[in-house]
Amino acid sequence: MSIAAVLVALAAVLVIAGRLSLFPSLGGLFGDETRDRTGPAVLKSIQDMNRYEGAVGNFQVVVDLEKDAKLLPDAVRGTRTLYVGAGTVGAYVDFGRLGEQNVTVDADRSKAELRLPHATLGEPALDPGRSYAVSKERGLLDRLGDFFSDNPASEQAVQKLAVQNIADAARDSGLTQRAEKNTTAMLEGLLRSLGFQQVTVTYT
Repeated sequence: MSIAAVLVALAAVLVIAGRLSLFPSLGGLFGDETRDRTGPAVLKSIQDMNRYEGAVGNFQVVVDLEKDAKLLPDAVRGTRTLYVGAGTVGAYVDFGRLGEQNVTVDADRSKAELRLPHATLGEPALDPGRSYAVSKERGLLDRLGDFFSDNPASEQAVQKLAVQNIADAARDSGLTQRAEKNTTAMLEGLLRSLGFQQVTVTYT
């Protein structure tokens, strides 16, 4: 074997050892360098929003996800990730389909009655600035797999679980009731400022 081939093989071994933290002191020599070459964001479309967001809930969940191989010990194959997911869910009343049949005004314009659809929950929005992995345990084979991947599937799995748990918590939080209450208060204040003395808002 030539000297050049030996040097190339030695360099490859040192790089892999550095990635596997076998020689921590080599981290500065073979460490990764990240450059952001992302171009500017491009606006693809604009959608008009015909709804009033009456309430927003802030949620946090701790996801503990463990994956094991049936025939291999955890030290060889398996992962366990502890992840804190933080995000928001909005609750809104949709005004987009309202028509004349949803609003009743008396002759002297002193009374107004509005019939609105019930508030709906929006999609959970995970906040990357407040979400983070607390710990991640990996078997040897999984660590080798992460060596060749910049976006391990396990990260997507815990994020998906975090979003699902936040959505479940939002459904049980009373957020839609709060949104309807705030929407009613907003409409009452608006219509009374226009001269209406009695305002009734119902949800069907």
